[in-house]
Parts: sequence; C-alpha cells; structure tokens
Amino acid sequence: MRPDDALLSQVRTWIEDDPDPATVDELRELLGYAEGGGVEPSEREQALDALADRFSGPLTFGTAGLRGRLGAGPHRMNRAVVIQAAAGLTAYLHEVLDGAAPVVVIGYDARYGSATFARDTADVVAAAGGRSVLLPEALPTPVLAFAVRELGADAGVMVTASHNPPEDNGYKVYLGGRVITDAGQGAQIVPPADERIAAQIAAVPSVASVPRSAEEGDRQGGSVEIAERSLVDAYADRAASLVTAPAPASARAGLSIVLTPMHGVGGALATRVLRAAGFTTVHLVREQAEPDPDFPTVAFPNPEEPGALDLAFATARANGADLVLANDPDADRCSVAVPDPTAEGGWRQLTGDEVGSLLGEQAARLATTSHGVTDDHVADRSSTDNKPTGGEVDTPGEGGADTGRAARPVLVSSIVSSRMLASIADAHGLAHRATLTGFKWISRVPGAVYGYEEALGYCVDPAAVRDKDGISAAVRIAELAADLRAQGRTLLDALDDLAVTHGVHATAPLTVRVENTDEITATMARLRMAGPRTLAGSAVVTSLDLNDGGGQTYPDLPPTDGLLYLTKAGDRVIVRPSGTEPKLKFYLEVVEPVAPGEPVTASRTRAAERLVALRADMATAAGLT
Repeated sequence: MRPDDALLSQVRTWIEDDPDPATVDELRELLGYAEGGGVEPSEREQALDALADRFSGPLTFGTAGLRGRLGAGPHRMNRAVVIQAAAGLTAYLHEVLDGAAPVVVIGYDARYGSATFARDTADVVAAAGGRSVLLPEALPTPVLAFAVRELGADAGVMVTASHNPPEDNGYKVYLGGRVITDAGQGAQIVPPADERIAAQIAAVPSVASVPRSAEEGDRQGGSVEIAERSLVDAYADRAASLVTAPAPASARAGLSIVLTPMHGVGGALATRVLRAAGFTTVHLVREQAEPDPDFPTVAFPNPEEPGALDLAFATARANGADLVLANDPDADRCSVAVPDPTAEGGWRQLTGDEVGSLLGEQAARLATTSHGVTDDHVADRSSTDNKPTGGEVDTPGEGGADTGRAARPVLVSSIVSSRMLASIADAHGLAHRATLTGFKWISRVPGAVYGYEEALGYCVDPAAVRDKDGISAAVRIAELAADLRAQGRTLLDALDDLAVTHGVHATAPLTVRVENTDEITATMARLRMAGPRTLAGSAVVTSLDLNDGGGQTYPDLPPTDGLLYLTKAGDRVIVRPSGTEPKLKFYLEVVEPVAPGEPVTASRTRAAERLVALRADMATAAGLT
C-alpha cells in the first residue's frame, strides 16, 4: 500500500460518518483531486497536502476546550467533531453523577457554525437523557458563565472562538451544579476533568453511533429547552447593579462613552447594561455595531491588535467622547482608551495591566468597606499573604496564609500580569494570589473578590460570573471614570496616584506569531539551554524553568511550560507559548519607584527607557533579531 493510500482510506471512512453535507462535499472535492483522475500532478499534491493537514490528528481537547479552523476532517471544527465532543462530555457527566441525568446550559456566538454546533450539543445531551438549556439567541460568553451558576447547571458549553480570526471556532466547557461544589463551581474546566472528558471523546466509536434527540426514538427522557429571556434580564440587572460609586447620577449621564463590540454579540447587551447603570450617553461604533462573522473592518477581531480601535477613536473624536470601551466578539474582554493630548490622534489605549490595577484598587476599596477589613489586618499581614498559587489553594482560615484569623478578601492575578495588584492588596490589608494563566484558575480561587490578567480580562463579580466579563468590567471602569470626572480628574490621574504609592509598573508584551509551532518549541529549547545573564543592564538573579514549578518565587505554582527571569533591578520577564493561538509571548515588567517630590513623568520616562532595553535584550537572547 502506498503511503497516500492510508490517508485516502481514512478520508473515505470519515466521509461515510460525517453528518454535514457541506463538509462531505469539501472532502469529496479534495478526494477527487487527490485520487489523481485527470488532474495535474501539482493539483494532486496540493489536495494531498490539504487532506493531510485536515487528518493530521484530532483537535486536542484540553482546559481551553476545543479551538481550531472551520472545515472538514478531525483536525478542524465541524459538526462531526462537535458531536463527538458533546458525546464525550455527556458520558463524563453521567460518570461523575453516577448515572443521574445532567443539566447542561449551552450558549453560542454569531460565528459561522456556532448556532448549529450549539444545537447539536443540545441534541446529544438530550438523547442521553439529560436536560439541555439553550440560550435564546447568540449572546456573550459572560451570559453563559452566569447561566451556569444561576441555573445550577452541572455543565455549560459556550460555542465561540472569542477573538480568533473569522476562520476559527471553538468550544468552551464549564462545570458546576452537582459536579463541582467548591470555589470552582461555574468556572471553566481544569485538570483532571479535561483529561477525563478527552478520554471519553476518544472512546466514541463513530459519529453515527451517537444518538441525537432530533432523530425519532433516540431521546431517553431528556429534553431540549430554550432559556427564558428572564435569564438574560437577570444577567443584565446584575451587571448594571455593580455601580456603587458616590458620583452623582448626573456625572454618569454626562460621561460620553464610545462603545465597540468589534462585530461581535456584545453590542446591544453592553449598551443596555451601561444605560441601565446610568451611563445614558453611549455611542456605538456604527461600522462594528452588528454581529458579522467576517469581521470586515479588522484584521483580527481583538482589541489588543494594532489598528483594531481606529474606528472607535474616529467615533470618539467626532462625538467629543470621554471614554472608549471595546469588547472582543464574545464580550468577555474589555479594552479601555482615554483622551490624551500627548498621544497620536489624541487618544491613548490603556494596557491590560493599567486597567487591571485601576479596577483592582477600586475592588480593594469596596472590599475593605463591605468585608470590614480594619487597620489591624493591614498591620498584621503575614509574609505569606502574597504567596502565589496555581489554582486550587487552601481557603484562608483552613490551613492557608490566614490561619487563625478571619478570612480576608483575595485579589487574584495571573503570573504573567503586573505585580502591582499584589502591592495594592498589601496596602489594603487584603490577600493576593498569583495563578497560572487563564480564568479557569483565576476565578476559582477561594475568597476572590476580583481577578484579572493582562490580556484585557477582568472578573469584577466572581460571585455571579466566574470568568472574565467585558460587560461588567465596562460598567466598573465607567463608574470609576465618572467618579473621577465629578472631581475634575481622569483615569490618567488615578494611574499617577497608583504610581506614587506603588511605583511605576511599566509592562509591555513581545509577541511572536508563527506559522509553524515547531518554531516555538525551538525558541523555548534555545532559552532553556542558554538563557540571558543580564537584561537591561542588570544581572539576572533568578532564572526559573516553570516546567519544574515556581520554585521559591512562586512555591505553589504547578508546572507549566514557561520561563521566568528576575533581575537585580527588580525587572521581570516571563516567556510562554500561547494556549490558544500560534504565538510565543514574552511578558516584560519594569518597576521604577517615584521619589518624594519627583514628578511621576520622570519615573515613567526612566521605566520606559529600561523597558525598551529589556525588550531588545530579551529578543536577542531568544534569537529573534
């Protein structure tokens, strides 16, 4: 048998099992070329390469669920792959629940295939005797995360690829209800649940073997229900209720906000929530207001990408706005920009760490009020209070850092985020935890009242939504902006206040997008063999391979693929592959104190200069120059 024959046989078998005529046609066309009947040799080779890519292996199911390019075959997102995933998830739930019927709530965005994938999932759950609850329309991811806890569901599925390119889709899984009963209830999956679900998916013999409730006789007491609109109303009411600042209603109404949902599903709901919270002057970016799976005005539908906010800035200038808020397409992230006469175009996009620190200071002040944190807590802080963790931590008062005293609220940030949040927590007498990257870790920390990571993700209401939520974060940052505006001040002034208290924490990413993930593996191996000895003119005093855990720097951090460097000057670099995209990411941070009486701008200038040097030195060490 020729090597190609095995591939073509696999393709024919898949075609017979694929329930979707569109992906069947895609494979049959490629198969016709690959079989070589009356085609040029180059066309046959191209078809074989395309098939080899589609059949290079199954999409890996992990803590991020599934994510990949739409198309036919096991290495793409399609109905066949989703039906198998739904069958594996349902089998896992039956196993954990000792055969009891699971309750699964399912949401979807407006990407190509999302609604169909959601319905297929609902049908599979119902056919196995479970209760499926489909959200009533394409909605943001935070609504699904809210629904898992609000409905007491055993699991949640969100069909979305978030901010990925238009060609992609994905499948996020949450656990709650009777499956997870601790602080992780309602959060995305973590090990070993992902491995157990993946094993059940691998055990599915074929798509044809999976019963679906749309087929007569398959349903075994299960049901597919459409959630009431009141569920969406409950989310909107909760998000709008997060306004607690003393600013008068007139200050909120007078704050002129430009909002872009980036062609995603958050525009109408975010506008509704902001207006209900008193922010009645909201201008939607017209060109990006409606859901569009092609994302025609942006190269990547991610507010972090250069140029993504150009239309928002133009709208802001036209309306004399005070604040720009941008959600990604599934509205779980929030980017913020403010007027700045020194910036090009008169607007400055804040970094994720800057917004994270502003919201962290706000959360700390709220926590000290609502949880009764006193000066005694501040004076009696243990040196272990800021000990970072990888996720499942001891609950304060049960063997953790706060043993023997009342549990204190916890501020949480991922290890790659700025260290300023730890300093903020310390100043307010609160605890801080650092976790692995991802809200599946951040949102499940016991006692958390706030969590963030630098990639524009903020969890400001973990009691309701144990995930990042770009809509509730928008409410909270608008609240802060309105409060400051009533005092004749701005968010930039608040950032200066934080710098004076905690030092300038200048952060910047260095992101390398690759076509071949082997390049990432090679770069990580090169750094592991010969990492930098100096960075920005300062000796590297700590060099950690996070595959071995966090060492003394982060003693509770579990192993993860990453590298950490600390310099004598206090600068830090963390290197890690992206968990969802073909990128290698470098997270750079410089801390520069502000001397008494010194203008903050002087410290910012020194920090910026050192950050440039840090970036250049790290790029050289990684072989990127």
